[in-house]
Amino acid sequence: MKVSNIKDIDKFFQVVDSCVGRVELVTGEGDRLNLKSKLSQYVSLANIFSSGEIPELEIIASEKEDVDRLLNFMMNG
Repeated sequence: MKVSNIKDIDKFFQVVDSCVGRVELVTGEGDRLNLKSKLSQYVSLANIFSSGEIPELEIIASEKEDVDRLLNFMMNG
């Protein structure tokens, strides 16, 4: 799923951390980074956070309930 215009990065990662299955970020090169890993959150995404807002990401969630949780965040904040 593509997500865009994430303004509250802390809340976004709280939602990611609450997911039960794997949540992965797909990079422009096709690599998949585990977003539940704090190392991936801080190191691999540092360039995206430089503006304080995430413009667009492609995310893969392995569990349907996690997809629903992420969609709810995108719609309701």
